[in-house]
Amino acid sequence: MSHHYSGPDYGFPHGDARLDLTDLYAFPKPGDAGKSILIMNVHPSDGVNPAGPTTDDPFASEAVSELKIDTNGDDIADIAYRVRFTSEGGALTATLRRVEGKLAAGTGDDGQMILTGAPVSTGREARVTEAGDYRFFAGWRSDPFFFDTMGALNNLQFTGDDFFAEKDVCSIVLEVPNSALGSGKMGLWHRTVDGTGGKWVQADRGALASQSVFLPGDEKAAYQAGQPADDARFIPVFAHSLEHTGGYTPEEARRAAGTLLPDILPFDPRKPASYPANGRTLTDDAIDVFLSILTNGKVTRDNVGPHTDLLASFPYVGEPHKARSA
Repeated sequence: MSHHYSGPDYGFPHGDARLDLTDLYAFPKPGDAGKSILIMNVHPSDGVNPAGPTTDDPFASEAVSELKIDTNGDDIADIAYRVRFTSEGGALTATLRRVEGKLAAGTGDDGQMILTGAPVSTGREARVTEAGDYRFFAGWRSDPFFFDTMGALNNLQFTGDDFFAEKDVCSIVLEVPNSALGSGKMGLWHRTVDGTGGKWVQADRGALASQSVFLPGDEKAAYQAGQPADDARFIPVFAHSLEHTGGYTPEEARRAAGTLLPDILPFDPRKPASYPANGRTLTDDAIDVFLSILTNGKVTRDNVGPHTDLLASFPYVGEPHKARSA
C-alpha cells in the first residue's frame, strides 16, 4: 500500500476510513509553468482489515484535511492549505483556507478563505470550483495508485495483480499559482486532523509512499501523530525494520533510514516532476522505488503499472468506478 491502511493492523486511523491518507501528488500544471497541481487522496473505497467496502460518505465534516508546505528547509510548515467539509441539506460542501507564517505550523480550521460552498462530487462527473487563480475539486475518483497489495501481504511474493485497479478514493485536487507556494524548492506533506473528541487531534500524516505502513512497527501511533521536524527520533525504528526485511547491516540500515526521513516530499515547480526527487506524478511508480530500499535491492518491482483512466486536464484523476448518491 502507498499510505493506505495506515492504522493499526492495516486498519484505519481512529477506526475511520475517511481519515486515512492514501497518496500525495505534486506536479507542474501541464501547459502552464506558472501553476502547480497538488493532490491529496484520502479514504480508500475498500479495506483489508476489516475487508470490504468502506462508507460511501466521502469526507468527515468533523475533520480537517491539510496540506503543509515548508519553504525554507527547516521541516516546519510556513504555508498550509486547510479543507473543511460541511453538510448542507444532506450534501457536503467544502471550504478551502490558506494560512502562512507561524500559524501554518499549528492546528485548526482557520485561515484566509480562498473559497467556500464548493460542491463535493459523489457521481462520475467532476464538479469543479474556481476562485481567482485557484481551481478546486473534492470527491470520489478512481484510485490512481497501483500495487499488488496481496503480494505484499504474502511476504512480498508478487503476482502482478493490481489490488487498486477498480478501487476508488476521495481526492482533494488544488490548482495553485506558484506565487502562492513560496519561491523555488519546497517540502510537502499532508495530514488529517480529527475533531470528534472536542479538540483537534492529528490522525494521520505522510508524504512519501508506503514507509509509514511497512516500517514504524510498534511506534506507528507515535509516528502518525508526529511532525516531520521530529522524525530523526524514528531512524532507529526504521533501521530495525530495514535490517529485518532487507538484510542490511546496522550501519547500512541507519543510513538507508536516514534517506527516508523526514517524511517530506520535495517539490520544485520549476522542474519536471519525478518521484522521489521532485514531486510525484500520477504515473510515477513510487512502490518500485520503495521496494528497492525496503529489500536492499532484492525486490525491485511488483510488476504492476500505471492506470489508464487518468485525465489529461483538471482534476486529472479518473472517473470513479462507482457513482455514489449525493
